[in-house]
Amino acid sequence: MSLSDLFDPIATDMKALDAVIRERLDSEVVLIRTIGEYIVSAGGKRLRPAVLMLVAKALGYKGSDHHLLAAVVEFIHTATLLHDDVVDESDLRRGRSTANAVFGNAASVLVGDYLYSRSFEMMVETRSMQAMAVLSAATTVIAEGEVLQLLNVHDPDVSQERYMQVVRYKTAKLFEAATEVGAILGAADDDLQAAAAALGRHLGTAFQLIDDVLDYSGDAEALGKNVGDDLREGKPTLPLIRVMEVGTDEEKALIRNAIQTGDADFDAVARAIANTDAVEYTRIAARNEAQLALDALAQFPPSEATDALQAMCKFSIERDR
Repeated sequence: MSLSDLFDPIATDMKALDAVIRERLDSEVVLIRTIGEYIVSAGGKRLRPAVLMLVAKALGYKGSDHHLLAAVVEFIHTATLLHDDVVDESDLRRGRSTANAVFGNAASVLVGDYLYSRSFEMMVETRSMQAMAVLSAATTVIAEGEVLQLLNVHDPDVSQERYMQVVRYKTAKLFEAATEVGAILGAADDDLQAAAAALGRHLGTAFQLIDDVLDYSGDAEALGKNVGDDLREGKPTLPLIRVMEVGTDEEKALIRNAIQTGDADFDAVARAIANTDAVEYTRIAARNEAQLALDALAQFPPSEATDALQAMCKFSIERDR
């Protein structure tokens, strides 16, 4: 099943989301409009806003604030990507040159700041203190995750616990915030709101763990980014950490050098990963997270949107991009 199939219950909402994004990216400053249009035209999965709208729909929400808040979530995500690409010195995302590669680091950072500011401006329009509290807290946690990841770079002694904390903060937190806001819009009680947050947290973690796998088993064209980027950036992801735990002394030394320097032989590292259970180990961890997401989703009332969320949990671990 493709993402477009998963989004069928919210096809009209996704079009409305695109309209809000384009409208709110508008600015009298030409460079902001130019970079904004460059980002929007690049596409992207739009998973985070989609799960917000699916949760809201599953819980019977009938208003239109979900379009605005879904755009907020996408703006926050895009801002983090703009800043990430500068920090990581990346030059390819979503199958084409990154904004910083085209427009420069300074412009990318400043437009990222603009998106954060715009997102908070849009939050206020909904007058939902609960939604604002969840999303503003999430931006703080995401920033903490970015710093934690920075501390982990080129450190071959990062433990699974340290790495998973980065995943929870940097990636899963925005998924969690999106699903929780969807539940707030749907007037969910405390238990159902907590279940929605758990759904997003575990779904986001599953997506990141599969990204870790695809960095060593995918291809650049399918992924829309350079395969092996995490390695070149010295990021110790779960497959590498697993090899450090169970590999031979030679394999451990290879991975340690790769993380420390970022310029090791990618093919040799890929062979070391293939020689251990690192890929399957990471896939199992992702499947466990997807199951926890499904367990949380079991508390939702039956609906077409709930079915789509169930399918998304399965898609998160079966995808190849």
